[in-house]
Amino acid sequence: MERLKQWLQKKNGFVLGIRGQLMLFIVGITLLTLGLVWGVITYALTPQYNRTIHARLSDRARAIVAMIDDSDAPVSNRDFGILVLNNDFWQSMNDAFQNHVINVDGCCVDFSDSTLRSLKAYESMYPCLLHESTGAFGGEFGYNLNTSLAIQMRQKLFQQGYLFEIVQAGSSQQMLVGRLSTDGQYGVIVSTSLAQISTAAEVMRSILFPLALVLLILDLLFAMLFSRWFTRPVEKLSVGARQIAAGNYDVQIQVVHRDEIGQLAEDFNHMAAEVKRSAQLEKDILANVSHDLRTPLTLIKGYAETVRDLTGDDDDKRTEQCNIIVDETDRLTTLVNSVMELSKVQNGSEKPNPIEFDMSQLCFEVAGRYDALCDQNHWTLQLEADHAATVHADPAMMERVLHNLLGNAFHHIGEDGTVILRVLPQAKGCRVEVEDHGPGIPPEELPYLFDRYYRARQDAGKAGTGLGLSITKAILQQHGFAFGVNSAVGQGSTFWFEMCDTRSPANP
Repeated sequence: MERLKQWLQKKNGFVLGIRGQLMLFIVGITLLTLGLVWGVITYALTPQYNRTIHARLSDRARAIVAMIDDSDAPVSNRDFGILVLNNDFWQSMNDAFQNHVINVDGCCVDFSDSTLRSLKAYESMYPCLLHESTGAFGGEFGYNLNTSLAIQMRQKLFQQGYLFEIVQAGSSQQMLVGRLSTDGQYGVIVSTSLAQISTAAEVMRSILFPLALVLLILDLLFAMLFSRWFTRPVEKLSVGARQIAAGNYDVQIQVVHRDEIGQLAEDFNHMAAEVKRSAQLEKDILANVSHDLRTPLTLIKGYAETVRDLTGDDDDKRTEQCNIIVDETDRLTTLVNSVMELSKVQNGSEKPNPIEFDMSQLCFEVAGRYDALCDQNHWTLQLEADHAATVHADPAMMERVLHNLLGNAFHHIGEDGTVILRVLPQAKGCRVEVEDHGPGIPPEELPYLFDRYYRARQDAGKAGTGLGLSITKAILQQHGFAFGVNSAVGQGSTFWFEMCDTRSPANP
């Protein structure tokens, strides 16, 4: 079936759709099933049937021989050629047959001794090839206990110690299974007629072809209906994808199914919403970058022209205006560096170089760099890192993360002028928190804080590139560290990340 599909795809550029593949698959499964049924009927039915009959006859022969072995007295003897039977034993054997202790319904049981002559026989089938049983219209039933076939089979049994034969006369077949008693004096042959299993198999094979034709027609009809129902939501998804590619980001697929297709539709709707948000974010990025670039460039050009044309001889004004040019150039440099830094981290060109170090010590060193800023603005950076916290990470990248989070916290510092940097040691690593007591963040804006250029409503118009948290997110994702923010309006925000050892045990 796979080769047929590949051939169809190569033929004139033909591509087999999902409907065609489903129809081809169902038809292929049907043909495979019919082929298996034909193979079972042809090659496995008769042998399996014979094995089952053989096992049943063997069990019955063993049970009968066990009764002979368990008998306290000989079951028969011959005095001067005259056969004398142990009536008590044979009565118990007959009771076992009648009460189905040993079920020999539909069987012939032949008892013989080492003289190869019959002791007794139990007939429960007609015709019996072993004893040449005969019947009449009057209901009379007769048989010959010492036929040439019976003597021949007894001889094989006593010579080999075990007998398994299938004999046939005309259209009748009979399976014979024989066993000897432990002392080798008595033989038991249990036989039964084999049903015409070969004829039945031939009949089944003859009806298999029309049955296969009917099944194929029904399968094709079912495959057409099923494939149309199955592919309808996929076609809707395809149409929706083309609409998104054309720029229509308001596409939403109605979720009808609750299976994998329904999950795919839900994922598509989520993707469409995210693409729409990303497209809007891209517009905001262009607007923000354009604004962030245009303003300093305009100032730089204006003051440069002023210095060139008007204030070149006025040292004070020239110095003031050159300082503005330098400040705006620094602002441009910061923006460009932030964009480049984010790009390097996100595309993987800047990879972490992890080592083991004390995160509490790093936080102490970073906090010390904010002393001048805090003294100048009368702020307080409260460091809570009293215990060592050994971690495995890139210290330079973690330093950038701390600077970004502390810068963000000072940007939203509350009236108390306090920012807290906290290190909480854990079993394998630590948790780092940066807490401010500022205005807080509305719940609906929390999922988007780490997106590029995203700014909460209260940040609108404030200075900054809007890339700090995005760079933090990219660095923490590279390390495989969990991160997030807890915030409530009017109560401040706590940005956190958990540093755990992500190395596998085999590579410590």
